[in-house]
Amino acid sequence: MPSPTSPRACGAACAQERRPAVATSTAEPNPLRDLSPEQLKAHVAGALTRARDRSVVLTDAVDDDDLTKQHSKLMSPLVWDLAHIGSQEELWLVRDVGGREPLRPDIDDLYDAFQHPRADRPSLPLLGPAEARAYVREVRDKALDVLDAAPLHGRRLTENAFAFGMITQHEQQHDETMLATHQLRRGDPVLHAPPPPAAPRRLPREVVVPGGPFRMGTSAEPWALDNERPAHEVDVAGFAIDTTPVTCGDYLAFIDAGGYHERRWWSEDGWDYRNAHDITAPLFWRRENGQWWRRRFGVVEPVPEDEPVVHVSYHEARAYAAWAGRRLPTEAEWEKAARHDPATGVTRRFPWGDDEPTAAHANLGQRHLRPAPAGAYPAGASPLGVHQLIGDVWEWTSTDFAGYPGFTAFPYREYSEVFFGPEYKVLRGGSFGTDAAAIRGTFRNWDYPIRRQIFAGFRCARDLRPGESG
Repeated sequence: MPSPTSPRACGAACAQERRPAVATSTAEPNPLRDLSPEQLKAHVAGALTRARDRSVVLTDAVDDDDLTKQHSKLMSPLVWDLAHIGSQEELWLVRDVGGREPLRPDIDDLYDAFQHPRADRPSLPLLGPAEARAYVREVRDKALDVLDAAPLHGRRLTENAFAFGMITQHEQQHDETMLATHQLRRGDPVLHAPPPPAAPRRLPREVVVPGGPFRMGTSAEPWALDNERPAHEVDVAGFAIDTTPVTCGDYLAFIDAGGYHERRWWSEDGWDYRNAHDITAPLFWRRENGQWWRRRFGVVEPVPEDEPVVHVSYHEARAYAAWAGRRLPTEAEWEKAARHDPATGVTRRFPWGDDEPTAAHANLGQRHLRPAPAGAYPAGASPLGVHQLIGDVWEWTSTDFAGYPGFTAFPYREYSEVFFGPEYKVLRGGSFGTDAAAIRGTFRNWDYPIRRQIFAGFRCARDLRPGESG
């Protein structure tokens, strides 16, 4: 997220019979609206500090050799991510918002994600671990000075502390990327967390979402990014959607039925990719002595059948859905299931309402280092009873990444606009590695359909059959 003067980027129950008198509500909550300037600055400082505390945990957990090593060509060395976080903070908060003199203009190009593909970054003259840590500390001190002095109004970039929120989200997004790098590293476990809560009861397989219009996206969420904007009305036909993400147990049935070897379930691109890479199971799974095992942050354990499946590509998700006689939901279907209350016509910030996520609502922020069992967060369900739409696993949708009607790039095209097109599929909902500051019901992630190292799973949907209420 570089300065606009030097554009660089890093580069997401049954149907109710009665319909509300008003199909959609245009009133959007702004959670920062009622804060005083002092309260807003305290909120921002807390969000920045929480992100930095997490960055420290992820980088202090390993020695300098692990920090500078490239654990996969798909990922940067952890030390690159750390200094890149500081570089973006310097560009936007210290230089742009604060108008301060550059601290390290000599490293701008080193940490330009567009100039240097991940596979090439280990060969760059990067800051070493000690120098990177000193740099991000110095930048943070300057950024907090800017926060103390800056009027959080008068510019779109500073209204509602948007630039600070953007940088908070940027750091948390890189923290999730670093967490994915930890999953790819070999060696003894260095990250630890308690297990997630158990599921209190079994849930029905699917929920019917009634057809009709709803308000998608946002025009009021203060820290929403450009691709989430503007709010617009979308008419979605009735459909059925899985109550929870597809579990490992569900996915094992697909494997046992020979799903990876049946051409008929796969798209042409998916089948070519499966064959070229000899993919026969989710990433990090292996079968030994009749038992399926997975590797999770250095721990090898039996595949837990009640957890959402994770580390599957779009191609694998689509093949499973075809095998199951279903399909992946569109992005609009996913968001309607997550945000729309058909009884009132209100579009919520989150499935449970407008309040920020808590530990009772969703599995976020690497609190548990794994997806929670299906049905583990009843307090986080949508009005229609769709569960775990936020947290646990990013969910593949069938939608290509594109701008909404009326899209305007802000604060620079390279955040999302340059990625619009059929090469990328939209993912929704966040994962157990996503922080609450970097997720909401409108948040859009995107990636290549071949990606498996990300914390991605999916749920299925289907069209309604003749006579079904919806």
